[in-house]
Amino acid sequence: MSSIRVLRTFAAVAGEGSFAAAAARVALTQAAVGQQMRALEADLRRPLFERQGKTVVLNEAGRELVPQVRRLLALYDQMLAPAHASDAMAGTVHLGAIVSAVRPLIQATLALKARHAALDLHVSAAKSIDLIASVQAGALDAAVVVREPGAPEEIAWSPLYAEPMVLLAPRRLEEANPRAILQSQPFIRFDPTQHTGLLVERTLARLRVKPQEFLELNALESIVELVRSGLGVSVVPLLRDARWQADAKLRVLEIPRAEERRIAVAQRRDSGKARVVAAVVRELRG
Repeated sequence: MSSIRVLRTFAAVAGEGSFAAAAARVALTQAAVGQQMRALEADLRRPLFERQGKTVVLNEAGRELVPQVRRLLALYDQMLAPAHASDAMAGTVHLGAIVSAVRPLIQATLALKARHAALDLHVSAAKSIDLIASVQAGALDAAVVVREPGAPEEIAWSPLYAEPMVLLAPRRLEEANPRAILQSQPFIRFDPTQHTGLLVERTLARLRVKPQEFLELNALESIVELVRSGLGVSVVPLLRDARWQADAKLRVLEIPRAEERRIAVAQRRDSGKARVVAAVVRELRG
């Protein structure tokens, strides 16, 4: 019977994507991680990894095992919680967020950690589509993402807030009409293959304007910096924590009947960390 330590190592391998990275997380040598994983495969009587030279990745059986292992570890961590503190939370929880939501997520985890010392919370950043895939695969327990249509059925959603699309322009521009600005200024477009980019497309269609294409990027922070430098204008979501209105080099113009980017927490419906994730959601909602 594989020990809890071995299952923690397996969860680390699934989360980090390699034996070497997992070894650093669980304080073992890479050789020891490999030995534990071979023992786990022997116990379960099936291979869990595809090995190609020095590269090792989870196979289908390994991917199916990830959420089960995470649930077992969550139950074990609950058993370790002090008996006199029925509301205490413990264990390791892996969370993700789109870049614009990393800071509030870290603030939420710090607030939880201050009240629940036995919680071990890890936060990483990535694109929304990649975060949802990681939650679906069990590599993340939950993630703050852009809610997109057609998401996997096994994903449960906790809505957080909506970010309306706005026109971002250099402060020096005196024109107040968004449509006129878009027709006359170089346009910096957000990647149209991403959901946020599709919202930009729908916003432009609603305004019935075809802007002067200048550049295409998939990083909101880079777009904001280019607009601040006076190199163009852009249609972007009004980030919840953005202070663009107070920026001496930026103008934020509202767009009538603007599209909205909806931000939510995604987790698997069968998540073993639902209680902790619910607490994170409460912190994020403030």
